[in-house]
Amino acid sequence: MDYEIVIPVLISFAISAILGPIVIPFLKRLKVGQTERKELESHLKKNGTPTMGGLMILASIIITSLFYVKDYPRIIPILFMTVGFGVIGFLDDYLKVVMKRSDGLYPKQKMALQLVVTAIFAYYVFKVADIPMSMLIPFSGGKYWDIGWLAVPLLFIAVIGTVNGTNFTDGLDGLASSVTVLVATFFTVVAIGTKSGVEPITCAVVGALLGFLLFNVYPASVFMGDTGSLALGGFVAGVAYAMQMPLFIILVGLIYLVEVLSVMLQVSYFKATHGKRIFKMAPIHHHFELCGWSETRVVAVFSVVTAIMCLIALLAL
Repeated sequence: MDYEIVIPVLISFAISAILGPIVIPFLKRLKVGQTERKELESHLKKNGTPTMGGLMILASIIITSLFYVKDYPRIIPILFMTVGFGVIGFLDDYLKVVMKRSDGLYPKQKMALQLVVTAIFAYYVFKVADIPMSMLIPFSGGKYWDIGWLAVPLLFIAVIGTVNGTNFTDGLDGLASSVTVLVATFFTVVAIGTKSGVEPITCAVVGALLGFLLFNVYPASVFMGDTGSLALGGFVAGVAYAMQMPLFIILVGLIYLVEVLSVMLQVSYFKATHGKRIFKMAPIHHHFELCGWSETRVVAVFSVVTAIMCLIALLAL
């Protein structure tokens, strides 16, 4: 076992931890504060907490990956996805908090940019990097599922679903970072075990998030914003495809899936019944808050669920 693999974790953690005290005061001076939803009284005290902390995460991942990119070319498409979606998130945050345009990017603009990044990734993975389209089937004993050209539309659905799921998960102090650090750890373990050549970037994400969590746990002194949450979604989808494991997102990213489904169900039901709701509030983490759970409890339970799902996913290999 080569223990040098902890080095990218430590490099990335150090960058993230050092950037915190530099970036957070800078964001405060820029007044890039978060505006909270009025329905959540416990969240109103968070108004003004600097957002766009995802810049710390991105910087840590990029700098660490650059040390390894020459020897590990397979991290290139994953880095592209992480940075590509991070840039979309940054534009959205920038318009919202700096330019004070309350909507940020319009939904059509956001979707168009997401489709462009995903299309470039799909081309690179299937044509340039020559990674097979077949997907490892969980619990099949190592069998692969080849659906031919249908793999392409599935990639678009999987990527955009994962990215938006991560985005919806980012609504409580430390929630998206805690859940995603576990998902990144799962992919690190598998990458080392299968020698898939993507370990440096999965390790870099683990380190970056551990560093970010120092400032993002309750009560958070910074939020990752869309800059962070979209970048992490891009990372999860990117690494899953680079390792031919998109079907495993359903297991390890169960929380992302539940968060997206809760929003879709809520909106559809609200429209169909002209104003009735299934949940007290969506995404579902806010529903639990309104049921009386503390923020730290929701984060702990969601993290435990993710940890258990990651262990089940290891059994499913």
